Amino acid sequence: MKTSCLAMILAGGQGSRLGVLTKKIAKPAVPFGGKYRIIDFPLSNCANSGIHRVGVLTQYRPLELHNYLGNGSAWDLDRKDGGVFILPPYAREKGADWYRGTADAIYQNLNFIEAADPAYVLVLSGDHIYTMDYSWMLDAHKQNKAEATIGVIEVPWTEAPRFGIMNMDTAGRIVDFEEKPKKPKSNFASMGIYVFTTSFLQRYLEADAKNSHSSHDFGKDIIPRMLADKARLFAYSFEGYWKDVGTIESLWQANMDLLQDKPPFEMDGEWRIHSSNLSLPPHYMGPEARVTSSLVNEGSVILGEVENSVIFPGVRIARTARVHNSVVMPFTMIGEGTLVEHAIVAQNCIIAGGAQVIGKPGAIKVVPEGETVSAAANNQQAG
Repeated sequence: MKTSCLAMILAGGQGSRLGVLTKKIAKPAVPFGGKYRIIDFPLSNCANSGIHRVGVLTQYRPLELHNYLGNGSAWDLDRKDGGVFILPPYAREKGADWYRGTADAIYQNLNFIEAADPAYVLVLSGDHIYTMDYSWMLDAHKQNKAEATIGVIEVPWTEAPRFGIMNMDTAGRIVDFEEKPKKPKSNFASMGIYVFTTSFLQRYLEADAKNSHSSHDFGKDIIPRMLADKARLFAYSFEGYWKDVGTIESLWQANMDLLQDKPPFEMDGEWRIHSSNLSLPPHYMGPEARVTSSLVNEGSVILGEVENSVIFPGVRIARTARVHNSVVMPFTMIGEGTLVEHAIVAQNCIIAGGAQVIGKPGAIKVVPEGETVSAAANNQQAG
């Protein structure tokens, strides 16, 4: 069935900068915010924006992500005229081939795009935290008679060299693109969110696939080629909260950003962030528990002290245990007399009685999934 706009979410990245947190799972499947996964944000944005046909391109360690996505019902995307479609690499007439880059991933799924026959294709990253109405960006694309529209956000000048920077004229048309420049001309960073007119995108993907010298990446190859051809590329400036949680520090900080009386973005109300959750009993706080400025989720048992932390479902924190400024992921056990501070503890871990996991701002300690930290490992980073 023909659709106006099809979304393609790039969710196959290894997320190597997240280190041991992505040793067993893909980056978009990493838990976030007490009850979510990172991929919940682009999926919820699509559903809330009225985009109901979504392809999710997976590759690296996809099993847990595939199980989590299911049929898309958690995001109201299990529709007869839409739905979530999982798109891993597959064998073709010339044999199997991994996705070689972001552009190649879309190119390998042109048959899926052609079957939906959309007027526009929305290409998204599966590993950013933000809430955004994509329909506004699509409207801007149409009004500008653009061939491609790129979401941009203004970042501090000190951080601009970390990003792909878009330089625009007074009408918002992109005239120059700088990939992680040492001396950027502007501080408008690409968000990795693109709207393309379908026929225009297909033409460039097919040409790029034939180029043996290309790295088959949107930022490195496709966008510069479009600019060189004087195509109609426009920027769409976004002013809300957006964070690339590609590092341990940024993931920890994004979780901490939620621990405010007024968080930087809504996850409830009109723009609800949906997730696929287990059905667990309410959390329990014992008579000696002390919890301040924290998110504590269902199925958790808190008998000790929790301060300025994000506690996921099924976590157990024993008496005399202290958890400060930390993220504790699902079904982790924290024993008596422990201290966890400025840390991220992955799911299914055991922090044994008397152990300490202590980091500091700028040097967050991480405990990998399924690890046990004993008292003998005090002040040591597990793994």
